[in-house]
Amino acid sequence: MNDILKKCTLCPRECGADRETSQGFCGGGLLPRAAKAYLHMWEEPCISGTKGSGTVFFSGCSLKCCFCQNYRISAENFGKEISTERLSEIFLELQDKGAHNINLVSPTHYVPQIIAALDICRDKLHIPVAYNCGGYEKAETIEMLRGYIDIFMPDMKYYSSKLSEKYSAAPDYFEYASKAIAKMTEIAGEPVFDENGIMQRGIIIRHMVLPTHRRDSEEVLKKLYELYGKDSFLLSLMSQYTPFYKSCEHKEINRRISTYEYEKVSQLAQELGFNGFMQERSSAKEEYTPDFDLIGI
Repeated sequence: MNDILKKCTLCPRECGADRETSQGFCGGGLLPRAAKAYLHMWEEPCISGTKGSGTVFFSGCSLKCCFCQNYRISAENFGKEISTERLSEIFLELQDKGAHNINLVSPTHYVPQIIAALDICRDKLHIPVAYNCGGYEKAETIEMLRGYIDIFMPDMKYYSSKLSEKYSAAPDYFEYASKAIAKMTEIAGEPVFDENGIMQRGIIIRHMVLPTHRRDSEEVLKKLYELYGKDSFLLSLMSQYTPFYKSCEHKEINRRISTYEYEKVSQLAQELGFNGFMQERSSAKEEYTPDFDLIGI
């Protein structure tokens, strides 16, 4: 693990940080840093189910999204450093609480540490493990997760490189995300559910519609259909965008999306025949963002 982190190239930034002595672009060091671990009830129904998703929120992120609702942990890096042994204990504690799965949120920059933790508890962990990420991934890093991850939950945020540069400082976002998702589909295969409708394997691709940019959302959906078809994944079309103090710097996204914008994108998703989930517009509420209080860490 330490060799990989000596000159870190886990994410598309390839910042080359020596994670043993300093932090990478993402804010990650040698030890995993996390801000909360609990049973999360607000994921897609096939993930949260009736008992909750055993969610671990990691600190730091390789993206710099100005509208991130988890800004305190993603950009400000709030959290607590823990050992890989403690991380494996957290997984088992969540399983003991009845979690349907282990849900790793923003895990990219801690992939080697996560693999080490899963190796420790492999014989005791009997629920699926989900990789819940922003989509800005390297296919080579995703390949490292073969045999460890059952469910992938990537975002596909943008098609336009101008938008991804403006709002997330990542002009190459779509290039990397599209290749990473192709690797995810190869590893996870088509969706598989248990008798209660809880996902056991597969992919959920999330897309959040941004105000003013429904045309880009429509391009994203068309590209998903073109690249992966309609049956290899579930689509989660999200309406929960909420203006955030950083996004206020951009007037065009300093509002919630309109009913018209969301309905137009939803209509295209239905025309393309995607299976999955569409949020009610009432989901755009601040209370859906967790308090990051180090519970479970």
